[in-house]
Amino acid sequence: MTVELRDESFAGPAAQELLRAFTGDVVERYPEWTPNVGPTATPEEFVPPTGLFLVAYDDDFAVGCAGFKRFDRETAEVKRMYVTPPWRRRGLAQQILSRLEARARQAGYVVIRLDTGDRQPEALALFRGSGYREIGDYNGNPFARYWFEKRLS
Repeated sequence: MTVELRDESFAGPAAQELLRAFTGDVVERYPEWTPNVGPTATPEEFVPPTGLFLVAYDDDFAVGCAGFKRFDRETAEVKRMYVTPPWRRRGLAQQILSRLEARARQAGYVVIRLDTGDRQPEALALFRGSGYREIGDYNGNPFARYWFEKRLS
């Protein structure tokens, strides 16, 4: 699998196209969800040095994305992870997550956190298989049922 992970603006055209697909996927699983419910994910939160947004490309086609934002001085939070259906089960989500962890470490964070719902078994498998440990609700996301963190040191 050959993909290129690029730093991009959360508000950029490729990111926005993927985020529309992300929204469609989440609404299919959680019909009552909207992007305005739960923790924020706004363009300004994903700007370096405290945040980052990545888009994965296969040639010139955007096929996945995710970002991290500042939660507190030591903690980053992963948001808006999405991989297009043709690219699922090929290791791309793991590749994106690993890059986010490395970049969060470079940005000075010592912990990275994320949440997911109970209708996303593939996300649960990814996070558990990537060394994340379950923690209590840290962000009040009403659609999450699982909260995870990983030390970056």
